[in-house]
Amino acid sequence: MKSFIKEDFLLDNEPAKKLFQDYAKDMPIFDYHNHLPPQEIYERKSYDNLTQVWLYADHYKWRAMRNLGIDEKYITGDAPDYEKFEKWAYTVARIPGSPLYHWTHLELQRYFGITKPLNPSTCKEIYDECEEILKQPGFDAVGLLNKMGVKALCTTDEPFDSLEYHSKISEDEAIPFKVLPTFRPDAVVHVDTDIFVDSVKKLAKSNNMEINSLEDLKDSLKMSIGRFKDVGCILADIGFVQFRYSNEQGASDIFAKAMKYEPLTDNEITCFTGEMLRFLAEQFKKNNMAMQLHMNALRNVNAELFREKGANVGCDSVGNCVDANQLGGFFNYLSANDILPKTVLYSLNPNDNTVLSSMAGNFSPYIQFGAAWWFQDHVRGISNQLDEQFEAGLISKFIGMLTDSRSFTSYGRHEYFRRILCNRLGELVDNGEYPEDYQVLGEMVKDICFNNAVKFFGLEL
Repeated sequence: MKSFIKEDFLLDNEPAKKLFQDYAKDMPIFDYHNHLPPQEIYERKSYDNLTQVWLYADHYKWRAMRNLGIDEKYITGDAPDYEKFEKWAYTVARIPGSPLYHWTHLELQRYFGITKPLNPSTCKEIYDECEEILKQPGFDAVGLLNKMGVKALCTTDEPFDSLEYHSKISEDEAIPFKVLPTFRPDAVVHVDTDIFVDSVKKLAKSNNMEINSLEDLKDSLKMSIGRFKDVGCILADIGFVQFRYSNEQGASDIFAKAMKYEPLTDNEITCFTGEMLRFLAEQFKKNNMAMQLHMNALRNVNAELFREKGANVGCDSVGNCVDANQLGGFFNYLSANDILPKTVLYSLNPNDNTVLSSMAGNFSPYIQFGAAWWFQDHVRGISNQLDEQFEAGLISKFIGMLTDSRSFTSYGRHEYFRRILCNRLGELVDNGEYPEDYQVLGEMVKDICFNNAVKFFGLEL
């Protein structure tokens, strides 16, 4: 069978090919947002087969398999590893146009040197070949990251996490890249969730203190931020089903009600969220931490599947559009009080693209319109996000791609993005919309691939 993913994959014009080959291809990677477990990096986790690499924790693939009617025992159940892989081979051959199809074959090529397409007829051969390759040195968690030129990555961590393995990694000179934590305080910001009270208690325990008031909560969060900074943290992240913000007062009383499990009104939830956002933004500014806002992911829509399997199993979807008035009011308050940290805006809803790109322009150079995310992480979604960057005049300072992944072989996604970026820039040249100036375009490509993110986040290499 002929090879798939050739040298000019997604590069439809000559300028694109030159930009990718000469400028983008060999740039290193700073993966500033992912969900990799730092313990597995430190312990140099190894894998017996591709099922363990691909299917043990990837809810993108699980969702695709459910879409084709695959029984759950082959997805998150106890079926043997090879049988699960057979079901994935069946699935991937039936999802043309999906980024999962592209990523699967990029990963087979870049990590394992396999160029044939994965389908039921090649399944056993590919599985066996990769099983042998995974036994070789350099295919543990550290080796897989190093193969792709990763220079630094930022994991996603709760404010009560011990950060034990980040500390150990920082002292391990044999690990050739940085692994930094990201401060993710969602659990103690979203006062309306079932886990709020337990999370406050975990936070208190992690800092050896009692939390009996909103001020105690803030003091404990300050302590956690200090712990994160001690191991190199430069980023925070807050996720929202729907962004909420108001300048109303009364958060202390709302906190007391929540800790007694008393029901809260919608206005009270918004008031508390607004108070926490103002407080956290000020702390991030003081501590030179950039703030990411991930908005409009509607979580755990299939309640039955959520009850059976838990969160992050493939039953989430795109939420409603962001409230531009609330978002603008938040940033205006921060800017007026000189407490606006560097910020990256993401929305899962593509209808927000122009809202976010225009909002970023209001507060330059502090705010970035972030990369296409999750359900938009495909050729069309990435291209649309790039077009917003072009049209808003933001492209040359864009901080580029991230994996947002739980997989150690997901770093082909950076190449995927780079190819789409180069193709879109090449189209502008090919269409006569921009001159064939590779000195300017090449430098821009290199900046978007790596340099801009390093500079924006203040990463020290």
